[in-house]
Amino acid sequence: MRVLVLGGTGEARALAAGLVDRGIDVVSSLAGRVSAPALPVGAVRVGGFGGVDGLADHLVAEGFTHVVDATHPFAQQITANAVAAAARVGVPLVRLQRPGWSVHPLADTFTWVDDVDAARRAAEELGRRPFITTGRQQLESFARWTDRYVLARVVDPPDWAVPSGWEVLRARGPYPYAAERELLESRRIDVLLTKDSGGALTEAKLAAAHDVGVPVVVVRRPAVPRGLRVVESVDAALAEVVAEGVSDVVADVGTALDPKRT
Repeated sequence: MRVLVLGGTGEARALAAGLVDRGIDVVSSLAGRVSAPALPVGAVRVGGFGGVDGLADHLVAEGFTHVVDATHPFAQQITANAVAAAARVGVPLVRLQRPGWSVHPLADTFTWVDDVDAARRAAEELGRRPFITTGRQQLESFARWTDRYVLARVVDPPDWAVPSGWEVLRARGPYPYAAERELLESRRIDVLLTKDSGGALTEAKLAAAHDVGVPVVVVRRPAVPRGLRVVESVDAALAEVVAEGVSDVVADVGTALDPKRT
């Protein structure tokens, strides 16, 4: 058994640790979009594969028997490539994806939108001092906000010149409730923008915004490909792989892509 974990998330790191503890050969793959990523235990590779063809060739050349896609919930292209590549070479694939905030106790109070552009338009109706937490790659979608104070939080700095009235905070979670509330109040934030990433590391801002009366705009997750097996916890992913449950669930390529199995 040799497992390729498409990683970059806390769940991926925990999964790699669990596999290593069980003596399973695992390689974690990171996209390389963060300058100083938190590294998992075990073997690590950094960088893209070159699309579906490159990933399919890599799975065969390196003898992988299982793939776990534990990338970020918004890593839509990577997930699509994994589905196509695994199907092509007949390697079982499972998606590990943390529960989203659609089931959060405050979900009904959020303004839900389908993309970052829609989030910008919704925020313009709700406030004038936004706090953007949608990630560095989408930050330039808000570049037209040159007429207001903007607080943006990112891990790596933007690769473009942000407007002079912006404040860019470089930080990596977890973000505790008290710090999130202080940030909202001290900067007089009146609208929070985020994506439905889920997870405990960044969840406190939702409660803090609610408690100080700041509306929240949330970008919905992209849908996972039809027929892709999805689990929501590290323990479930471990069970799939360790017990060779992936092989049982997706016995062949046709079954893996059969929508009747979803």
